[in-house]
Amino acid sequence: MIMSRTPFRISLFGGGTDYPAWYREYGGAVVGTTINKYCYISFRKLPPFFEHRHRVVYSKIELPQTVEEIEHPAVRNILREHEVCDGIEIQHYGDLPAKSGLGSSSSFTVGLLNALRAHKGWVSSPEWLAKEAIRMEQDVIREAVGSQDQIWAAYGGTNFITFHPGGNFDVSPLVIPKERLQELQSHMMLFFTRFSRIAETVASRKIENLSSRKKQLHTMRQMAEEAKEILQSPGRPIREIGPLLREAWCLKKELADGVTTPAVDEIHATVMRAGALGAKLLGAGGGGFMLVFAEPSTHDAIRETLKHLIEVSFSIGSPGSRIVIYEPNGM
Repeated sequence: MIMSRTPFRISLFGGGTDYPAWYREYGGAVVGTTINKYCYISFRKLPPFFEHRHRVVYSKIELPQTVEEIEHPAVRNILREHEVCDGIEIQHYGDLPAKSGLGSSSSFTVGLLNALRAHKGWVSSPEWLAKEAIRMEQDVIREAVGSQDQIWAAYGGTNFITFHPGGNFDVSPLVIPKERLQELQSHMMLFFTRFSRIAETVASRKIENLSSRKKQLHTMRQMAEEAKEILQSPGRPIREIGPLLREAWCLKKELADGVTTPAVDEIHATVMRAGALGAKLLGAGGGGFMLVFAEPSTHDAIRETLKHLIEVSFSIGSPGSRIVIYEPNGM
C-alpha cells in the first residue's frame, strides 16, 4: 500500500489573480500558508478476488469494472493518462470537509498523483506535482479553477507565489522569524460556516467577469505585495493584516454574484462587532470556512458569538504532499 498526505491551505491575499485567464495577461501574486489539516490518499493493487475490478472510496463508493466507468473526474482522468491496467483500490480520507474553501480538490489531485507515481516507483518533485495538477484540472478535466491551490498542496509552507504572463510561477518562502510566525498564528481563527458550496460555480462567474473587474484584481495583487511587506517587517504591527483582510473581503465580494450570502454577511458582521480586525471566507466564496483575524484578547468574545459554529484549531506552514506509507509489496 502507498499513502500520500497532502495539506489544505489558507489563502490570505491575491486570490483571483491566480486564474490563468488573468495572470497570462497581467501577472498575479498570492500570499498564504498551508495548515496541519490534510487529505490522505491510499493506493494499492486490488487482489483479484472480487466481482469489481476497481474500488474508489471518497464521499461515495464506486465499484467499476473499467477506468472509463469511474465517475470521479480526477481519478478517471489520472488513471486513464497513466494507463493503469491492474485492478486498483483508492481511498480518500480528509481531516476537514470538502467544498469548504481550503483547496481540498487540488489536494486530492496532488495527493493522488503523488501516490500513483510512488506506486510505480517514481519520486515526484513539488514543481512536477503542481504543474501536472494544474494541467490536469484546467486542461484535461476543464474545471474553472485557479493555479494557487495545486501549488500550496505540492510545496507546502508560508509563501509568496508569483504568476507570470508566460504561464510560469515562482514560489518564494516568506522569511519570517519564528516569533513573528507565532504572532501571526496567534491572531488567526478558523470557523466552519456549516455552508458548503461548489467552488466551480462561483469561480466560473468570477472568470466571466475578469475583464470588467480589472481595478479590483490589480488592487488585490498590490495587497498581496503589501501583506508580504507587513509579514516580513518585524517593526510593523501584525494587526495591520486585519484591515487589509477586511478590504480584501470587500473587493472579493465585487468579483461575482454568489461570493457571499446574507447568512455569511451576518457571520462576518457578528465577528467584527465582537472585536475582529478582519475576516473573510476562504476559497471561491459562497460558504465553507471563514478566517478571522483578531487580537488574542478578543478570541473568547468571538468564540462566544460564534458558538453555534465549529471552530478548528490549526498550525500554519505544514509541508507539501508527502508519501507517508510506502509498502509497494503489501498489495
